Amino acid sequence: MKLPDRRHFLQLAAGLAALPTVPRTVRAQAYPARPVRMIVPVAAGGLNDVTARLIGQWLSEHLGQQFFIENRPGAATNLGTEAAVRAPADGYTLLIAGSNAANNATLFETLGFNFIRDTAPVGSIIRVPQLMQVNPSLPAHSVPGFIAYAKANPGKIAMGSGGNGSPAHVIGEYFKLATGTDLTHVPYRGAAPAVADLLGGQIQVTFTEMATSLGYVRAGRLRALAVTTATRSEALPDIPTLGEFIPGFEASQWVGLVAPKGTSSAVIGKLNAEINAALGDPAMRARFADICGTALPGSPADFGKLIGDETEKWGKVIREARIKPD
Repeated sequence: MKLPDRRHFLQLAAGLAALPTVPRTVRAQAYPARPVRMIVPVAAGGLNDVTARLIGQWLSEHLGQQFFIENRPGAATNLGTEAAVRAPADGYTLLIAGSNAANNATLFETLGFNFIRDTAPVGSIIRVPQLMQVNPSLPAHSVPGFIAYAKANPGKIAMGSGGNGSPAHVIGEYFKLATGTDLTHVPYRGAAPAVADLLGGQIQVTFTEMATSLGYVRAGRLRALAVTTATRSEALPDIPTLGEFIPGFEASQWVGLVAPKGTSSAVIGKLNAEINAALGDPAMRARFADICGTALPGSPADFGKLIGDETEKWGKVIREARIKPD
């Protein structure tokens, strides 16, 4: 599948400021004049949903209108994403987007939309590390030890994930490609059942979102080997990064806000300013830290570049590992 045109996306983000000044100012002052719908393309309770509710509450309090959450799960986030991109580009329908959007551009051969072409970036919100963790019965206490054991036992280590093409699966395949290890992928319907089987010993390793299993690691029921981000996590400062053993290795989940293509630059600018204000607020940063999230402030163009870079990076992994959706 041909990847979306990154140049188009970045030009769109960078060109937002080029619209006429007077209409932009008027729209910025008037917006929002009524409640705003924020589509979350996953079920309630997960990372994207919690992020949406935190940022939605801030926007409601600071912009004077209700930003209400509409969960539209299904088809690996594609159902809710398509509903958002087909909505009027008036600023009253927004989309909470996550790492799945970058993966799905390559993972699905046929979609009813092109994420990069059909959306306008508003702002990134948080980045969350994945945690490489094993069942304590596995005789591996470090990343080098795990790699050595895996190479001595090809195909015998079961790697669980939240489903084919999920961020945990794609990151796991990235690890396999980077280390030359042969792990057997076992897909589950979500991260929670994968962690449950990891606790029970039915599988031996996962690369799940940190908040899902942090409590089990701290209780000693799971063994954390590494975090996937470029820097160590404040939640587990003694746990190394994978990059400390595999040069250049970096992976994380991210969450941000996008709007339908053609949404006014005034609206996007106003929303971006409020998101960045939220990310600079100590109380909000603490609430994001509760879900192991690190604030990711920046401009719409910065977010556009992140999405483009992630789409390209994970597209290569998906093709090389020959990952197919459920």
